[in-house]
Amino acid sequence: MKAHIFDMDGLLIDSEPFWRQAEIKIFTQLGIDFNDDMCRETVGMRIDEVVKYWNQKLSLEMPVTKTSNDIQDELISLVNQKGTALLGVYEALETLKQNDKRIALASSSSMKIINAVVQKLDIKKYFEVLHSAEFELKGKPHPDVFLSTAKMLNVAPQECVVYEDSKNGMRAGIAAEMRTVLIPEFPEPKMDWHEEAFCVWKSLKEFEMF
Repeated sequence: MKAHIFDMDGLLIDSEPFWRQAEIKIFTQLGIDFNDDMCRETVGMRIDEVVKYWNQKLSLEMPVTKTSNDIQDELISLVNQKGTALLGVYEALETLKQNDKRIALASSSSMKIINAVVQKLDIKKYFEVLHSAEFELKGKPHPDVFLSTAKMLNVAPQECVVYEDSKNGMRAGIAAEMRTVLIPEFPEPKMDWHEEAFCVWKSLKEFEMF
């Protein structure tokens, strides 16, 4: 495989708890009784689509742009305070770099969050491309962010490996016809949809190069 495309949240950085904290804080300020289980319904989605999702599901009229920006600002604050790389991240990236593999990051998060994370973890040097689904018409589970990333790398989708932690992200990788490795945030209990992935790892400590 010529290119390796990494998701970010919940895969490179343990930011899913930060997303839950940020969403619960901002949605609660708007008068919504929000909880962790509700957060998990939208893992892997763009934040503007998360706000639209809850507007539709709960018949609300939250301002999409302002609410999204408030959540992102809270998330970045938490990343800067507490962000750490997940197990195996540096080793996997270094292995790929030493073997002259092309590496990209494709996330549902905005570029300002991507930039905050790669700076906090000091991993920007590994990536040839950083791409956000904010520039696509549709976010994950649609494959657009991965297809655009492959195009930026000038590599066919079928020659790419995607590393994902969420159902929405995994299905985006599969829809892009890329070999998709799943590293779920909550590996237990095993979910039926895990079987859709090419393989399932507990962390990037299990990394092996395809």
